[in-house]
Order: sequence, then C-alpha cells, then structure tokens
Amino acid sequence: MNIKTLNLNPNLHILVTGGAGFIGSNLCESLLANGNIVTCLDNFSTGKKKNINPFMDNPNFNLIEGDIRNIEDCYKACNGVNYVLHQAALGSVPRSINDPITSNDVNVSGFLNMLVAARDAKTKRFVYAASSSTYGDSKSLPKLEDKIGKPLSPYAITKYVNELYADIFGKTYGMETIGLRYFNVFGRRQDPDGAYAAVIPKFVMQLMNHESPTINGDGSYSRDFTYIDNVVQMNIRAIVTNNPEAVNTVYNVAYGERTDLNELVSSLKKYLSTFDSKIGSIKVSYGPNRKGDVPHSLASIDKAKKLLGYSPEFDIKKGLGEAVDWYWENLK
Repeated sequence: MNIKTLNLNPNLHILVTGGAGFIGSNLCESLLANGNIVTCLDNFSTGKKKNINPFMDNPNFNLIEGDIRNIEDCYKACNGVNYVLHQAALGSVPRSINDPITSNDVNVSGFLNMLVAARDAKTKRFVYAASSSTYGDSKSLPKLEDKIGKPLSPYAITKYVNELYADIFGKTYGMETIGLRYFNVFGRRQDPDGAYAAVIPKFVMQLMNHESPTINGDGSYSRDFTYIDNVVQMNIRAIVTNNPEAVNTVYNVAYGERTDLNELVSSLKKYLSTFDSKIGSIKVSYGPNRKGDVPHSLASIDKAKKLLGYSPEFDIKKGLGEAVDWYWENLK
C-alpha cells in the first residue's frame, strides 16, 4: 500500500499498539515506508516478533515491549506521539466465550488506559480498531453505522464499550477519536496457527497440507472479507482528514461485497491449484455452527467514502490472489 499518495506528513510520530500483530505490523511497514517515526507497543501475547524483525534496524522504529493493561506502559508509549493507531486487543469470538474476563481486561480496561494516556499526552487523534461484531443480532443488510443490534458475544460487548468510551472522551475531554469497524480482514502475516486462527489463513494452511477444511454450518454464512491494504488505507485516511465532520464517529472498513464460505473455499482451491493441482480435488467437511456467529455480514461503506474519501482497491478476488501468493511463498 503506497500511502504517499494519501499525503501523510512523513514528519509525524505515530504509535501503533499491537504493532507486532497482523494488522499492526502492516501499518508499521506502510508508515515506515512513508518516512514516519513509528513506536510499536506490544506484549507479544498474540503478536509475533518475526512480523517486526524487518523494521528493527530502521532508526525510525522504536519497540516498547509492554502491556496496555499497565497504564505506565501506555504513558511511556504515548510520550511525544502525534497520532495513535490502537490495534491492540484480544480478538476472536470463541476466545471471549471461553475466557470473558481476560478479553474484558485487555479490550476494555486496556482501551481505557490508552485513551487516558493519549489524552494526557495531548495526542492529535486516537484512531482505534472497532469491530463489525458490534452489529450483533441486527438482521438488516448492508450494515449502517448508526443501526446496531444486541451483541452476541463477550468480544462484541468489549468492542461496543470501546466505542462508548471513545464517544465520551470526545465529548468530555475534547479528544478527537475515530473508530474503524473492521469486517473480516485478511492478508499477509495473518496467523494460520492456533485455536483462534482466522478462517482464511486456516483454510489455506489446511489445503496446502492436503487436509480437508471444516466449514462451520452448511457454508451459506457470508462475510464482507476485507483485504489488509484496504484497512491500511482507512487508517491513514483517518489520520490525514481535516474534515471536522469526519472525527468523533465510527466507520465500516470493508469492500462492500459479501462472499459465503462455500464460495470462499472454492476460490482458495482455485488459487492454490496453480501451485499444486492436487488441492483442487480436496473435499470439504462440515461441522456445527459456532456460538456467537452472525449469519451474514455486509457493510455499507458510503459513510467512509463520503467523509474520508475511502476508495478500497482490493475486492475479494484480487485480495485472495495476493494473500495466497504470500502464504505459498512464506509458509509452504
């Protein structure tokens, strides 16, 4: 993602929390390529040092190994920073169902610590990762930012609480905040391992290993899969905007099209078959639906287009092609 065309001032000092994670490391990479000074705060509970190893010798990159649950670490990380891109969180609906206390500690208490630290450091703007899970049991499609339902998981509750806190800090302390509701982000560096791996890298690894991927349900559930470069673009647009109507609100971050899981696996098999023809004949298994899963997800991105000038460059097919190439080269 070339962010120079988005006119981001290269002299800015930007903090990326969770900067060793999937999304965070891609943000760090793009910001450093633009010439920015980047501080990464990460405790490596889910982030990986290999994601940021390429940046360690860059004089503009500073790693703070710390935890957002420790407010002193948050103060240290915010020192001298112009903007915060807050990505640190414990993701995954199933993880939050299995351990709601830790998810709340990280996603709510940690988020509040970061807001306080950013406020006291007088940072220009606090841009944070929100979630499409906030739409909960709302059945309306496409999802519009001002119409949400009741949350369906502890994780969804934590991400909605983030939005409420950000709104209050804007009204009470005059902070500028922007929430980005991510819709099923995928792409390079997304971890295929572990019990809570995202569906695309998990399926890719299973197919590369000639294993049958297991779809939860009958495969009709659909998602607005969003390539990482679209997400990087939105974060940068949230920094550069000088439109007063564009701050202290939330945006959907997506492409604006939905793909069901059967279509997803079919596309993955097609792309991976160019490397290994045997993958095309691998059968798919089906299991029970997961607790807390929303049947369908599709975002309206009209608000982001209008107020931030968002223009996603990668649809699902183009994004999957890029992602599969990266996985084959780096994980095979």
